[in-house]
Amino acid sequence: MRDDREVHHMSIEDRYTPDELLVIHGLPSLIGAAVAYSSDNGPIGTAREMMATAKAVVRGRNRFDDNELVASVLPTIEDQDEAEAEGKSVREALMARLQEKGVNSREAMADQAVEDAAMVSAMLDERASPEEAAGYREWSMDVAVASAKAAREGGFLGIGGERIGEGEKATIARVAEALGATQPDID
Repeated sequence: MRDDREVHHMSIEDRYTPDELLVIHGLPSLIGAAVAYSSDNGPIGTAREMMATAKAVVRGRNRFDDNELVASVLPTIEDQDEAEAEGKSVREALMARLQEKGVNSREAMADQAVEDAAMVSAMLDERASPEEAAGYREWSMDVAVASAKAAREGGFLGIGGERIGEGEKATIARVAEALGATQPDID
């Protein structure tokens, strides 16, 4: 059993390997992308959902500003050039990882999000404080819901259709279960 006092005093870098941190840092965006691509909502709808994903990831920095794990995903970098370089480096590493894993379809993306969510959940249970783990899980599910709600599914030119498609609901449910997160109210 883990000693929460010991976990609280260890830095993020001491608790997780660089490869584990890559998965932890990339999971919220991967979840958002998996939700965005889980339904056919056309290129405009998918673009809206991906933009909502990015905004929800960044909002987590303010909402969970006292959560060291969330803060490690979105560190405060004063130098804009340094921030852009860091962001580009992380994106490239995440894309390389997905290519290495053979993620080349919407189904594979959803499956990878579920696999990574289960891996992160185990790490959180073992190496994060209960508050830190709960905040990370909530933030990740906030990203999923923001992506799902960004564009209507079906209909014509944004008229009609459903707010959240069945594919999106199924992906969110699978990820929430794997992550050990509370299933968000999405109806």
